[in-house]
Amino acid sequence: MSNGLDICSNGNVVGLPTLSALHDAQHNDTNDFPVGKLARCGDLYGASTPMQHLFKMIGKVAPTSANVLIVGESGTGKELVASVIHQMSKDTTSPFVALNCGAVSPQLIEAELFGHERGSFTGAIRTQKGCFERADGGTLFLDEVTEMPLDMQVKLLRVLETNRFYRIGADEESEVSVRVVAATNRDPAEAVAAGILRSDLYYRLAVFPLNLPSLRERSDDVRLLAKLFLDQLNEEEGSSKTFSRASLRLMSSYVWPGNVRELKNVVHRAFILADRELDIAQAIGPMRAAQPECQGDCVTVPLGSKLAEAEQQLICATLDHCGGNKTMTAEVLGVSLKTLYNRLNEYQSKLFLQDAIARPYSIQGRN
Repeated sequence: MSNGLDICSNGNVVGLPTLSALHDAQHNDTNDFPVGKLARCGDLYGASTPMQHLFKMIGKVAPTSANVLIVGESGTGKELVASVIHQMSKDTTSPFVALNCGAVSPQLIEAELFGHERGSFTGAIRTQKGCFERADGGTLFLDEVTEMPLDMQVKLLRVLETNRFYRIGADEESEVSVRVVAATNRDPAEAVAAGILRSDLYYRLAVFPLNLPSLRERSDDVRLLAKLFLDQLNEEEGSSKTFSRASLRLMSSYVWPGNVRELKNVVHRAFILADRELDIAQAIGPMRAAQPECQGDCVTVPLGSKLAEAEQQLICATLDHCGGNKTMTAEVLGVSLKTLYNRLNEYQSKLFLQDAIARPYSIQGRN
């Protein structure tokens, strides 16, 4: 489905309307959005200034062989950007292989990356190619690369420098030609400072860094993207559902902490619940935990609160007070940056689990 303007191979947007025109259209409480005027880069859509810049950067780096490091919050579409880079590369028929480093146990990640020989360890009943061999000649996408164990980061660095590696249990080296596109939802500089990302690996991966804007940084795109998702659902289901006026207003005021993934899932959830008009407020629901009560520089915690809950409220309030600067937050709280990251990851995991429990059906999408 193509509802936007294609982007040139050099990253230039063709025929994109002025943002003022899009702004006027977005603030008209109707469902007649100019979705056809969205700029399109592969499967990425956007009309805002940050997305125009991102499209241009993708257009410049995609035809090269440079490694790319994509930095962005969860839900901003990092794997989708990696896929678009591959699609716009010199050989689009070459393999695209993706691995989430945070989803593989430390004991198995070496075999996942480099493969193994038959009998090299218990359960290795046959020779298995790893991600590097399967991506030979193409692109390997390493998501959540900062979650990779430090000893594996050393081995990954060697492959990036020499294009050579050993399968587990092999006597001879294998040689590949692979472009690596890595991604992280952490600030790479803070990850290096916290000792969870090697600085030499960081510089090897970040030959060409790409920063993905959060949805709140591209607010011009929210209602345009929502209409695009709704049109896709209407086409799939043969329906003609629309957004309620209240939903259109809420889209612009809600902060979308889950970014494009949350927007797409909320539209899908509202679509399932709606007979004719989608109610976004009902689809968002009470999934977001209430914020701690803050007065000035103080955080009020009710008596009877669990210690872990009080700690979470204090950490989140301090992070907000420090403007999102995690290094400063760790210093104020008197903990290491690594400890702060571990706590924030725990809170994020609990939030996604609550989301999953709150909806009894599966919402699919890769943005």
